[in-house]
Amino acid sequence: MSRRKTTEEERLLFRESIEASRPKVVTTPATSRKRPSAAPGGSGLDGNTAEKLKRGQLAPGARIDLHGMTEDRAHQALLSFLRRAQGDGVKLALVITGKGNPKDEMGAVWTMRRHGVLKEMVPRWLNEKEFAALIAGSGAAHRRHGGDGALYVYLRKIR
Repeated sequence: MSRRKTTEEERLLFRESIEASRPKVVTTPATSRKRPSAAPGGSGLDGNTAEKLKRGQLAPGARIDLHGMTEDRAHQALLSFLRRAQGDGVKLALVITGKGNPKDEMGAVWTMRRHGVLKEMVPRWLNEKEFAALIAGSGAAHRRHGGDGALYVYLRKIR
């Protein structure tokens, strides 16, 4: 059995069909990208550190328990605590807010109020200008460090 030879016309037709089916590659000129500045609430953590925090593999160097404090007292205490911790060279602080009162169960009057005031307010405070200058990032604490009732606060280095 002998093989038939392809004609020049068939080769040309084959090349045209291949070229027509290839996706067009569009290139854009490389531009210099500026690194975004640290915005309040933005994470200044690298992926490795963030992953270790998520898994609870980093031990907090300092901790504060805000249980039982009023909102104003807790705000002042947290700010002074984070300033002191940063001054001491602490990288990771644990802020315990508690989970707050349980939701409305059985119509009890004391559960009709706002729930978990500190749990709700502390993440907001961390986005305020005075706090944002101190922290590189924050997130929910691992179960072994308090879970839903606590937050990790990763502090910036003093320059």
